[in-house]
Amino acid sequence: MKAALALLIAASLILPRAATAEEVEVDLELVLMVDVSRSMTERELEIQRKGYAEALRSDAVFAALQSGLLQTVAVTYVEWAGTQEVVIDWRLLQTREDLDAFADILTSRFDPALRRTSISEALIFGSRLIETNEYKGLRSVIDISGDGPNNQGRTVTVARDAVLAKGIIINGLPLLTREGMDTSWHLDNLDIYYESCVIGGPGSFVIPVFDWDDFAEAVQRKLVLEMVSLPPEAQIIPAQARRLDPTDCQIGEKIWQERRRYWDSP
Repeated sequence: MKAALALLIAASLILPRAATAEEVEVDLELVLMVDVSRSMTERELEIQRKGYAEALRSDAVFAALQSGLLQTVAVTYVEWAGTQEVVIDWRLLQTREDLDAFADILTSRFDPALRRTSISEALIFGSRLIETNEYKGLRSVIDISGDGPNNQGRTVTVARDAVLAKGIIINGLPLLTREGMDTSWHLDNLDIYYESCVIGGPGSFVIPVFDWDDFAEAVQRKLVLEMVSLPPEAQIIPAQARRLDPTDCQIGEKIWQERRRYWDSP
């Protein structure tokens, strides 16, 4: 009896939410999760905001928006580190004016960096935003960027699997830049870490950024792919199609523990 009850409770936790009469149908529910951890410099924070704004104002993203069945996308912009902050709450994007207005808010202020890096809690936070909003998307996507592996909160694969069980796709924008970052935190194969440990779902992908000069273009390509919803074979770096050596999905936690031992030593 207890086993059956446990199975029933587990099933209820992973079932996708049912549509209600009040929900607005959209082509896509998109959570933009942007890294602002302490490893990011003020210049990098500004580049990220301006890069997203530039991409949103582009002709390519507007064309992708119009390509959908409903020509409507619901988007929220969240900055994350060890905690999360909703910078722009859910907004409908339907026109070029909507895209411009979203971009204008992003470039109106820049905030200081936060502490630590919890990809796992960012993913859980993003899934809750999707579950509790007033929209019902034909697809739901969490789009997460970051310049390092998870080092706080629950294990990243546990969070990833919980999000995927809700029918939410996770895409990644790993930042392999080196500006201002302590070299002890740098992970050369961060793109492989993201592919192995972070992203998932049908057609999910990773677009790595190696130089900040390429950031806006990478964001534009990413947004177009998410809005157009191309079949997996047309995606850039399709996660399910690549065969890679396993990556340690707890490497960030191990680096953090090693540094703690160094700080705590006499």
